[in-house]
Amino acid sequence: MRLQLDIAATDGAARTGRVATAKGGFQTPVFMPVGTRGTIRAATTAQLADLGAEFMLGNTYHLMLRPGADVVAELGGLGRFAGWDGHLLTDSGGFQVFSLSPKVTDEGVRFKSVYDGSAVHCTPESIVSTQELLGADIQMVLDVCLPLPAERGDLARAVRRTAEWAARARSAHSRREDQALFGIVQGGVDADLRRESAQRTVALDFDGYAIGGLSVGEERGVMMHGLEAAIAELPADQPRYLMGVGDPLSMVEAVARGVDMFDCVLPTRLGRHGTLLTGRGRVNAKRAEFARRDDPVDPECPCKVCGTYSAGYLRHLLVVGEPAGRTLCVLHNLAWMLGFVDRMRTSISRGEFGALRAEVANFWA
Repeated sequence: MRLQLDIAATDGAARTGRVATAKGGFQTPVFMPVGTRGTIRAATTAQLADLGAEFMLGNTYHLMLRPGADVVAELGGLGRFAGWDGHLLTDSGGFQVFSLSPKVTDEGVRFKSVYDGSAVHCTPESIVSTQELLGADIQMVLDVCLPLPAERGDLARAVRRTAEWAARARSAHSRREDQALFGIVQGGVDADLRRESAQRTVALDFDGYAIGGLSVGEERGVMMHGLEAAIAELPADQPRYLMGVGDPLSMVEAVARGVDMFDCVLPTRLGRHGTLLTGRGRVNAKRAEFARRDDPVDPECPCKVCGTYSAGYLRHLLVVGEPAGRTLCVLHNLAWMLGFVDRMRTSISRGEFGALRAEVANFWA
C-alpha cells in the first residue's frame, strides 16, 4: 500500500501535510511514542489516546519473543491486543538485534534471546511475516544498523546487505491491502554511501522510506550531513521517517530538511526519571527548589498534569518513589512532545518555521 503525502504547506524544505492510510490518515510532521512491548512504559494506551496521539510504535524484537507474534495475531492483532485504535508502526527489531552483537550472514542474523538465552534466527522474510502477524499499519524491513563511528568498508557492506535484504523483504510482503512496508536507508554519515543506499532502496519502490543508523553516537552536525545526502534521493511525495530521533533540536533541524516522521524513547525515558521537557529545555522535577512551589514545574504548559498538580506535589511523588510520579512526568512529556510537533505544523503553515527553529536552538542547543 503506497503511502502518499499530500503536502498542505511548505516553508523552505520543511513541509506539513497528511498521509492517507487504510485506517484513515495522519498529519505530518508526526511523533510516534514508543510502546516497546505494546504499551508506553508507566502509562496506558488509553492515556496516550487521551493526549491526542495519532501513532504508537511497537517493537517487533520484543513482541516476537514475548508473548509471540502468533499470540498477538490470535488475540486480534497488536491494535486490539493493546486496546489502541490509532495508527501503529512496528520496527524490524534491527537496532535491538544489532546491539546484541549477533552473528550476521547474508542469510540473516542469529542471536540469543534477552529473556531466556535461547537461540533466535531472523531473516528478512521471517521479520516480514512476523510483522504481518502483528498487523501494524506500517512495518519496517530488516536492516543492518552499525554504531558510529564505523569503518567505511563496514558501512559499505552494511549498505549492500541492507539493500539485498530489502529486496527479499519486498518480495515476501503479502499483506499489501492494509499494511505499508517501508525501506530503510543506511550508510552512516558517509554522503556517497547514503546516496547509494537511498537510490537502491527507492529502486525497490517501497510504500515509504526511513533513514536509519543516525543518532547512534555522532555529533548533530555530522548527523545532518548524512541525513541531507539521503533525503536528496528520496521521493518528495512519500513520507520520510527519521528513526530513533526525538530531541527537539534534532527534530526541528530534520524537519527543516524535509523529514516527516519521528520516534524516540526520550520523552518517556526522561519522564520515568523525573525529567520534564519544557519550552526552555529539560527540567529535573526532583530539584529541592520545587519542594514548596504551588505552581506547575512548567507554568506555560497547557497539559492536564501541569493544570492539575503543583511542582511541590510532583516532586514529593518522585522523591518518595510513588509510581504515580513517574506516570505524571511521562504524560507531561508526551503531551509536550505532541504539542511541539503541532507547533511545527502550525509554524510551517504560517511561514514562521524559521522563528520556531531559532527559539528551539536557543533553549535546546
